[in-house]
Amino acid sequence: MVGIFSKLFGKGSSSSGKSPEGAIQKVIDGIIDRGGFSLRYEIDSKEGELLVNFSGEDSRLLTEKEGLLLDSVQTFLKRMLQNRFPTERIEISIDSDGFLEMSANQLRELAEKLKKLVLEKGQPSYVRALPPRDRKIVHRYLAEDERIKSQSVGEGFCKKIKIFPARTTPMRSNGPSFNEASK
Repeated sequence: MVGIFSKLFGKGSSSSGKSPEGAIQKVIDGIIDRGGFSLRYEIDSKEGELLVNFSGEDSRLLTEKEGLLLDSVQTFLKRMLQNRFPTERIEISIDSDGFLEMSANQLRELAEKLKKLVLEKGQPSYVRALPPRDRKIVHRYLAEDERIKSQSVGEGFCKKIKIFPARTTPMRSNGPSFNEASK
């Protein structure tokens, strides 16, 4: 790493960077130290996935704006792991004080309301633009009900979700729906 990344995350290699957990720890320690954040974290391994959970006075900074910074940290750490350990398939999830579960519950509640609306009126409805992690939660929840289907619509990182009755066929502007792609 050269330039800004070496200033943020330190130069050289240490024994703590030789495993995925050690590399994550080194990067997070660099971010916390150089950013002057009041944060603590734990790294756990569960079912082949590394879980990093933040807590502390500044943990709310990670969850503001619907967890955008939390998503950014996760994306950055995932790319770093892919770069440092190219032959390993490492899944990582970042959370802060239970934010992900709370957010997932709110998304499921929204999906339930929109599902009922779609079934009552027989007309499609849309969920606001969401990042991939949130879209996955909504698609999986809606896939449990065979009466409806869902499809991501749009370009780029954040896309909307179209929810429609299963008996109708959606316009195919952006590829197959999540339900169809998972079959």
